[in-house]
Amino acid sequence: MTISAHRTIKAVATAAFVAAFLAAGSAAASAHVKVSPDSTTANGYTHVTFNVPNESATAKTSKLVVQLPTDTPFTSVSVKPVEGWTAQVVTTKLPKPVTVGDATVTKAATSVEWTADAAHQIGQNEYQSFALSLGKLPAAGTTVMLPAAQTYMDGTVVKWDEKTVTGQAHPEHPAPSFVTTAAISTADAVTPMIMERSAATAGTIWGIVLGAAGLLLGGTALGLVLTGRLKAPTAK
Repeated sequence: MTISAHRTIKAVATAAFVAAFLAAGSAAASAHVKVSPDSTTANGYTHVTFNVPNESATAKTSKLVVQLPTDTPFTSVSVKPVEGWTAQVVTTKLPKPVTVGDATVTKAATSVEWTADAAHQIGQNEYQSFALSLGKLPAAGTTVMLPAAQTYMDGTVVKWDEKTVTGQAHPEHPAPSFVTTAAISTADAVTPMIMERSAATAGTIWGIVLGAAGLLLGGTALGLVLTGRLKAPTAK
């Protein structure tokens, strides 16, 4: 084997190793407990889904606890059943009274706990989804933090509770979170509908005009043909 060929093989092997290392790091970084809301509109209700991967090579995930905010408490919390998991909504007294709408809230749901039976624990290379219905959401621009604690059968507890700050390094265990958005005004919602309907109406009218023009031209052409035939000289 020539020196050049040896160097080429070594370079390819090194590149493959680096690519595998980066891929593994990327997979590890993405394997977080995350939350996905179907709506983030302020003062509204939403369904949120937590995706919980098992990151242990030796132990299964048997419990998940999600903390709910106490400074902007939810007045409505419902749990979607998950087969093989028992859910409990924990209601406690708030650190201080909070005004939500026209009401003063002193007690609210502050956490939700899911516990698996032996047959439904999350194993290696598996994940499970947990869903909640929450409301009402706080004012637009509020970051809703939903810290989670993931418990493994060997007693390990991984806390996903670190705040993600723009411009800073991504934390190792970021807390599931989302930011609320402003509600769409009636005018903003109606204007596109009016424009869409106007466009549809204009298209319909234009189609009718073209259809009528086609009929008119067709009738004119037919008349010319018939007139020409009537005036044609008779063969002697």
